[in-house]
Amino acid sequence: MKLLVTGGAGFIGSNFIRFILSKYPQDEIINFDKLTYAGNLENLKDIEGDLRYKFFKGDICDPQAVEKALGLVDQVDAIVNFAAESHVDRSILAAGDFVRTDVFGTYVLLEAVKKFKIKRYLHISTDEVYGSIDQGSFTEESTLKPNSPYSASKAGGDLLVRSYFKTHGLPVLITRSSNNYGPYQYPEKIIPLFITNALQKQQLPLYGDGKNVRDWLYVVDNCEAVDLVLRQGKLGEVYNIGGESERQNIEVTKIILKELGLSEELIKYVDDRLGHDRRYSIDCSKVKKLGWQPKTVFEQGLIETVRWYQANRQWWEKLKTK
Repeated sequence: MKLLVTGGAGFIGSNFIRFILSKYPQDEIINFDKLTYAGNLENLKDIEGDLRYKFFKGDICDPQAVEKALGLVDQVDAIVNFAAESHVDRSILAAGDFVRTDVFGTYVLLEAVKKFKIKRYLHISTDEVYGSIDQGSFTEESTLKPNSPYSASKAGGDLLVRSYFKTHGLPVLITRSSNNYGPYQYPEKIIPLFITNALQKQQLPLYGDGKNVRDWLYVVDNCEAVDLVLRQGKLGEVYNIGGESERQNIEVTKIILKELGLSEELIKYVDDRLGHDRRYSIDCSKVKKLGWQPKTVFEQGLIETVRWYQANRQWWEKLKTK
């Protein structure tokens, strides 16, 4: 396949590109990325010389840039859209950036799919579009009830994708994954922030009572599921991708500190985030029917992630300095 991967210099996108090039010797990838603060070409330094890989700097909100990127090869088979503004805290402060990228950018890509007759468009979304759930798990049929500007913008993009399937018959797919973690994650989300803060002997700012629950999914496990949905998923369908590893934020924090041999006195409880969802949980039996299972045990994956940040201080220290 010839893939256009948007947001390929980001955390999940870069891991996906590396995964695809490793698994499929005949595949070619165009990495289309705006290189905002979270886009970092160093994430793909090890494959930049691969002849199957091209980088194109551009904004998914710019139709001309998207069309130029699609023209780099004879015929792009599929677009995988990882490009998004994704940090909830930032969305509370500046929601407009999220609406622009996550909704209007999605519109631009869908128009390109229609114009260039792309065979598959895979839209990467999040479990946060469902909102919070006290008991049980959301399925793909659950009502969307986003509670932050970020999740609302992602839900808007999802609904636009659905509309283009129903109205124009576009060959679209959507994945909604739970919280990803692993190497190359920008140090603003809880796991990389807390690991890097701890390595610098700085406090770990934990929201509220620390008992908010997230389902953790190792990034490579997510890449495997995304690839499977891309190639075998039923067009027009949504697929939840969960790690089946629900943990309270305080549990995650304590594992990090224990692995680094540091005192829990570094934990600093801070005022809760506005509109903070209490618990996320998704049923991923649908993607399992395609043959996928999460492979990584959370505690082991988290320890490996801690060790990666220990071994790659030069990667994240300059990001935090900025």
